[in-house]
Amino acid sequence: MLLTASVALAGCTAESGFGGTASQGGLALSLAPGAGPPSTRAPSGRGVALLAPLSGPNAALGPALEAAAKLALSVPGSPGLEVRDTGGTPQGAAAAAQAAIGSGAGLILGPLTAGETAAAAGPAQSAGVGMLAFTNDPAVARPGVWTLGITPRQQVFRLVAAAKAEGRQRFAALLPDSAFGQAMGAALAAACQAAGLGTPDIRTDAPSMDGLAAQVRELSDYAGRRGPIEAQIRALRAQRPKGWYQRVQALRRAHIPPPPIDALLLADTGDTLVEIGTLLPYYDLDTTIVRVMGPSLWADPRLRAGARIGGAWYAAPDPADRADFASRAAAAGEPAPPAIADIAYDAASVARVVAGEGGFSRASLERGGGFAGADGVFELMADGSVRRALAVFNVVQGGADTVASPAPRSVAGAAI
Repeated sequence: MLLTASVALAGCTAESGFGGTASQGGLALSLAPGAGPPSTRAPSGRGVALLAPLSGPNAALGPALEAAAKLALSVPGSPGLEVRDTGGTPQGAAAAAQAAIGSGAGLILGPLTAGETAAAAGPAQSAGVGMLAFTNDPAVARPGVWTLGITPRQQVFRLVAAAKAEGRQRFAALLPDSAFGQAMGAALAAACQAAGLGTPDIRTDAPSMDGLAAQVRELSDYAGRRGPIEAQIRALRAQRPKGWYQRVQALRRAHIPPPPIDALLLADTGDTLVEIGTLLPYYDLDTTIVRVMGPSLWADPRLRAGARIGGAWYAAPDPADRADFASRAAAAGEPAPPAIADIAYDAASVARVVAGEGGFSRASLERGGGFAGADGVFELMADGSVRRALAVFNVVQGGADTVASPAPRSVAGAAI
């Protein structure tokens, strides 16, 4: 989901300063093929600031973000890290950014949410300090402010590319009436246009089961495909000619034309997804013919429990890419890091790599080929967007999901 900020105000205090001694054991973010190995010489001058919610509504995530960033910067030659509390609010994030810049930060990692990022971006841009934010809301991206969270656009572009590669041409969507649903729909329209496909049929969930059924029925063109057969069955039942019952049974088994779509994007979870999964076969949207696709949220089996979506796809980072990060966290005595910690680890590793090469310039951060991190290969773009190479996963009902299409090992051609 798109991250949003709380409106509660909390203080902003420095937790540690620049100039701490780096310890052995951290792993630098590797570079994409062809970019060459990172330098390990100590950078001169400015350090790095982490803006994290150590208090407030998202305080439970703060320690994991801090631990991940420190792990990435725990090799000799890494820049010093200053950690400042945002309190989980825009006001706190703006104050934290101003304080960090005043202390000499050359690059800001975080903050967590879209609201915090928007508030902290002003001081950062005024000072010419780059920001690697953890939100996935592209609305707050801008030159020098990158949103590292996995966005709906990145997911949908990857899914459309994979679906087109297997011959899908006619796309549709049934999405929740929410900011997330709107973002998924906008991404589908943009992805289809970029891929040279027709305009997708994008619809919004209805608030009732009857309304939801009507939407699925229309997407399927159920009346147009099965309607003529049902009309014949009704006529036979009314007239009851000789052999009518056998003819009715034959009509029920008759082949009907395929649906007008061959790929369907969903974004719901929970009970609504369960209802949609029931309606699809009822209205002859055969999932062996129509490729069902959805959000990376489906990687959590709890969010799709009970839904009949076996064979559906979602795009997400390959867990194999984070194996080294997870093992290093375990070796350092840290608990298993949550997924959001991957982003903090990658952001801090970017900081270490570019600092070791001389500083935090835009040119260094926007290097061609990008970086390979815990969430796969990614590249920071000039407009603040992030190009990512995601894997496509196949939902296995009652089992472990499988990889339908591996994550590319290069950002060349990857979705933004």
